[in-house]
Amino acid sequence: MSRRSGILEFAVLGLLRESPMHGYELRKRLNTSLGVFRAFSYGTLYPCLKTLVASGWLIEEPGTGPTDASAAPLAGRRAKIVYRLTAEGKEHFEDLLAQTGPDAYEDETFAARFAFFGQTSRDVRMRVLEGRRSRLEERLEKMRLSFARTRERLDDYTLELQRHGMESVEREVRWLNELIESERAGRDQRRSGPGDAAQQDTSGETGGLPRHRDSTRPDPSDDTAM
Repeated sequence: MSRRSGILEFAVLGLLRESPMHGYELRKRLNTSLGVFRAFSYGTLYPCLKTLVASGWLIEEPGTGPTDASAAPLAGRRAKIVYRLTAEGKEHFEDLLAQTGPDAYEDETFAARFAFFGQTSRDVRMRVLEGRRSRLEERLEKMRLSFARTRERLDDYTLELQRHGMESVEREVRWLNELIESERAGRDQRRSGPGDAAQQDTSGETGGLPRHRDSTRPDPSDDTAM
């Protein structure tokens, strides 16, 4: 199995863990909710679904409700099939969620893993985030060394492209730092109040996300908002 196929299977299992879906609904969720899958087509998705069914991780059921009208010309009769996660499939997905090795924070897989952090335990989230940060910090150091060695030999446009690449990595490192600090703060808060059920370390708990103020709402501290 290629890494890309493995990412798609992981995402399909994760989405079906939330609820059973038609193939059309799955593709729509993959495209709209998980941007990393925008390039996937029905020609890629349905072989993946068949593989998961053959593995015993999914079952096919007749659809009981109307399908989206726009699915008919794209998927034909296949849109009437509902895919449901089996008990074995759920267990397999939970095993995948618990993995924290290098594959969990590589470029190809990190976005998919992050998309399912709501179903992932806090300790696993922390290890994946820290692994991703460490990998990017190593990459950033190599980029800076390369930039310092070659800047005198490159034209302005190539230099600007290299700067843009470094700035992109720097931004992601800062973003990861915020997430990691928020996860740690949430963990410390849970430990300080063991009686608070809302702070229990359960899969699906998302209290570690940093709070970003909605820029469309007035700031209460701004006198002009009164």
